[in-house]
Amino acid sequence: MTVAGLQLSAPSAHGQGQVLLSSVKSSLFSGAPLRFSLPTSGREPFTRKQLVVFARRLSGLEEAMRIKRERESQQLTPKVKRRPPLRRGRVSPELPVPDHIPRPPYVGSSELPEIASELQIPGSQGIADMRAACELAARVLDSAGKLVRPSITTNEIDKAVHQMIIDAGAYPSPLGYGGFPKSVCTSVNECMCHGIPDSRQLQSGDIINIDVTVYLNVTEECLERGIAVCKDGASFKKIGKRIRQ
Repeated sequence: MTVAGLQLSAPSAHGQGQVLLSSVKSSLFSGAPLRFSLPTSGREPFTRKQLVVFARRLSGLEEAMRIKRERESQQLTPKVKRRPPLRRGRVSPELPVPDHIPRPPYVGSSELPEIASELQIPGSQGIADMRAACELAARVLDSAGKLVRPSITTNEIDKAVHQMIIDAGAYPSPLGYGGFPKSVCTSVNECMCHGIPDSRQLQSGDIINIDVTVYLNVTEECLERGIAVCKDGASFKKIGKRIRQ
């Protein structure tokens, strides 16, 4: 509270003076200025010493009220429990991928693949392949997001994502990329990206990012069309022709 000053009026006929407390931006004394009546000896005005003592008493009252408000505010404000730092859980072995699913060229090597220096402009078939891969990744990501809840582990999310991807005939791109041991990236809280799924259970209030990427080749469609030609008496030539088309 800011006190602008104390003003003393002339003694009245009843032997009392009026002390005016004028306040600016006061949260304690709001509204009109307050007046305090102080007794005086006869008709003599207040001494400087009396005014100093009175001002100190008011200052002490203001400080006491401020301390009281602070204590009440601390009692009403709930204490925020600090979340412990993220700790790595146990990482299980990588999951197997069926042999018939095509592998990216980096699988089996701990080195990261080099980025092509030339500009890559996909043709109509390339765009169609990209669209198919993106649609699959979007479906898997949507399903993975529905699994997120307290008590589930990121390892369980990895297993579900892995199974969905290989069931669609695709390869989970993170698996084996530069030695990455899992099929999806799960980044929790202060782990910014490329988090490795482990045995840690998600807790209420956690923030998780799930990164799904797939390597999808059109060989699955070729396989299905080749199988459709197979029947008693069908020549291998027909099967090869259908796959080539």
